[in-house]
Parts: sequence; C-alpha cells; structure tokens
Amino acid sequence: MQTLLTSTQMRKADEFTIANLPIASIDLMEKAARAFIQSFLKDEFDVNKGIAVFCGKGNNGGDGLAIAHLLCNNGCENVKVYIVNFNDKQSKDFSINLQRIDESRCNKTVIDKASDLKNVKAEIIIDAILGSGLNKPLEGEYGVLVSKINRLNKKVYSVDVPTGFPAEGPIPTEYNGIKAYKTICFQRPKINFFLPESVLATEKYEVVDIGLNEEFIQKQDAGFYLTDNSDIRNILKPRANFSHKGTYGHALIIAGSPNTMGAALLSSMACLHSGAGLTTACIPQSGLIALNTTLPEVMALPRDEYTRIENPAKFQAIGVGPGLGISVENERLLESLIANNQPLVIDADALNMLSEKIDLMDKLSENSILTPHLKEFDRLFGDHDNWWNRLETAKAKAVEHKIIIILKNQYSFICVPDGKIYINPTGNPAMAQGGMGDVLTGLIVAFLAQKYTAENAAILGCYLHGLAGDYLAEERIVVSASQVAKQIAKEIKKLIHS
Repeated sequence: MQTLLTSTQMRKADEFTIANLPIASIDLMEKAARAFIQSFLKDEFDVNKGIAVFCGKGNNGGDGLAIAHLLCNNGCENVKVYIVNFNDKQSKDFSINLQRIDESRCNKTVIDKASDLKNVKAEIIIDAILGSGLNKPLEGEYGVLVSKINRLNKKVYSVDVPTGFPAEGPIPTEYNGIKAYKTICFQRPKINFFLPESVLATEKYEVVDIGLNEEFIQKQDAGFYLTDNSDIRNILKPRANFSHKGTYGHALIIAGSPNTMGAALLSSMACLHSGAGLTTACIPQSGLIALNTTLPEVMALPRDEYTRIENPAKFQAIGVGPGLGISVENERLLESLIANNQPLVIDADALNMLSEKIDLMDKLSENSILTPHLKEFDRLFGDHDNWWNRLETAKAKAVEHKIIIILKNQYSFICVPDGKIYINPTGNPAMAQGGMGDVLTGLIVAFLAQKYTAENAAILGCYLHGLAGDYLAEERIVVSASQVAKQIAKEIKKLIHS
C-alpha cells in the first residue's frame, strides 16, 4: 500500500531527504522542477506556445521559477514569469532561483497587486503561486488574482497542488482557487484529489517521483493508503491442485424481487465469476426461470414473503440487499440474518432498511461489510456537507461497530475497524450505469466464501471491479455491469500470472 501524506508530513519527508540523502534543498527543488518539466512536455511539446508562469514567493514559487528556467533552457521561446509580490517574505530557495531567472533570458514582471495583471497573451499558464498547507479559502489580493487568472480561460497546469486547494481536510463549498486542467504533483497524490469536490480544482493529476525517501514516507501514518497492483497480487491466492468446489466455499446471495430480478442475477453472476465454489441465490419464486436460464450454475433457494433462512452457518458468506425491495417481511428477514451473528455483506435495499432500524447497527457481527453510495450513506449516518466529513464519519463508525464500510464513488474508500482508510484507484466514468453495485456485492461475497479476510475481500472486490471496468473502457464509452461481472475472472488470472 502506498502511504498517503498530509501536507505537513510531506514537508517532513522533504526535510528528512535533504538531511539524509544528503542533498541541498535547492538541488531537490531542481529535481522536482525537472520531473515536472518531463511530464509537462509530454502534453505540451510545442515550444512556440506562450507560457506564463505565476510564482508566489515561497517554495512553491521557487519550484515555478526553476520550471521557468528549465523551459527556457529547453528551447521554449515564449516564457514569461509573473512574480506575485503580495508580501515581503520569500523563501531562501525562491531567492536563489529568482537570481537565476534574472541572469537568464526569461522575461519577468512583478505583480504588486492583482490589478497589475493585464494582457496575458500566453496560451498556457503554470500555477506556482501557493503550495500545500492552505486550509481556508483565498482572501484579499490572492483571491482577486486567482479569479482573474480563471477568467482568462487558459489551459492551467498547477505545480504540486492548485493554488487555493486544501491538500487534505474539508473542501469549501464555494471553492475560489485555481481551476487547473492538470496538476503535476510530487511523490504522492494529495489525499483530497480522491474526493469528488476535487474536480472543481483540477480535471486530472499526475504524480512524478522527485526522489524523496520512500522508507520514511511509508513509516508515516496519515491513516490513508492507496492500493496498487502489487498489493492485489500479494493478496490473491492461486488455485491449488486437488482443490474442489468445497475448497472455495458456499456463497449465498439474498436479492431480487419480482420487478428487480436483474439485481439478483448480476450479483450472482459476479459471485460465480469471482470464484465461489458454490453460489446459491435466494430469490422470489417468480425469478426461478430467469435464474435457471441465465445462470444454470447458480442454485436457487426460493423465497416467499415468510421464508426465513434455515441453517445459515452452512454458507461461508452471505450478501443481502440488491433489488430486494423494502417491506415488513424483508425487514424481518434482515433482522433474522443479523440475529444469526454471522458477518454479512449489506447493500442497497438492505442498507435502506437498516437506516430505518438504526439500532440494528449495534447488533451487526464484527467484520460485516456495508457498501453504501453517497445517498445510502447519508440515510444511515445523517446528512453531510462535504466528502471529508463523510469520510470522518465512516472511519468513526467502522471503528465503533468493528465493521467495514465501503463508501462508493469513482474512488471508493474502504474504512476498516482499526481506523485505516484504503483508497481504491481503479474504475472510471464509463462504469456509471445501473447494476455496478450489485456486481461489487457479488464479488465481495465470493472472496469471503473463499476464506479471504473481510478486509482483503473488500480491497480485492473494489480493485477488481474497477480493474475490469478499466479494461473494458479501453474500447467502449459505456461499460455495462454484466460485462464487468464476466471480465472479473480474466483480470484475476492476469494478476496471478503477472
């Protein structure tokens, strides 16, 4: 897992690297500038384009000056530096790089107040005004200047973090910072880049390695961890010789109603393709033909309105909720499942019923997994003004109830009982279709049936769900849930044999 850092921790990583590599801070800044340039020139390879580099007087501005100097040395003819001179203080490395700019052929102008900014003819803007660590909206001259830059409607690249955007913590509802096309950030993505509100500040981001001490970074603890391919390969277990269907567990999917059998089929399909040895779908009588026709490998447990699950212990994993419908009978069914003191994967309508009987939260078995999207989450735990506060609640509730909460979004957040939050990086907008949550539920249930821990089942389920969607989206603008379910086994094989 990649440990993500707060802005304060990242500054400490800078300091540790400078002290222990050893490397002078100005040389580390130069490395960061070169890494930025390498990424930037992949996108903007036309050296004739006009580039305006806005630099504050701190180390972020020092980065900007180093970048401008390198651009000039790389043959860019139309580079102009704007020094944002809104205070008297300036960092040591800014001063050194400012002298280099003065000695070079780069054009420079000083902005003493926002109204000084006029006639910016450049096609591209590089934003290096303020760095990370800001935790309040822009004010005064900075706010006016950034507003003027945004109104220019130029293509903006931000250095490390868009000016005015908090690297962590709540993102203001009325965001008034730089609106970047792309942010090129150093060593690690900012935690807030994974929140939906970040789209107000940057359309995309790219992380570049600047040589900070990775051992030091990995020892830090901000509580956020980014899953990557190597983590998944380490978790996945190849199938052994002489194993059989009993080896891989019996999964039960309690889902579907007469009008929503598709949800039950999708969840069961995902469970089947994710490797459960046996999959049983507890569905209404009217869904038997659909199940037997579509998924002959899946067994059926007919469910009328009074049916209770007998001997649930014979199932290694139970998922409940997709397309289930909300009714008194289904509330009783959910209560009886919770009373059996067996971990559950709870989704969709089961979550909505749980929100109406919130006292049942205290009765959930440890390591139960809840998979809410935004609206389901707020029904369960109350309305939230922003995603950061939503994450804080999810973390607290996971610790309090000793459960796992998967807060679903393009980047899903997996909150586990020890307070850690794992961020899933896979998935894409092509997957914005009905049924995706049903598939994720089936995936997680399958991994639980195969005796993966609840934490690993949640991490695997989210990653593979998004990975299958990413592969399919390479050739499609829209990806369906059933396509994702059928792609899962292929992605598992790729990872195990890579």
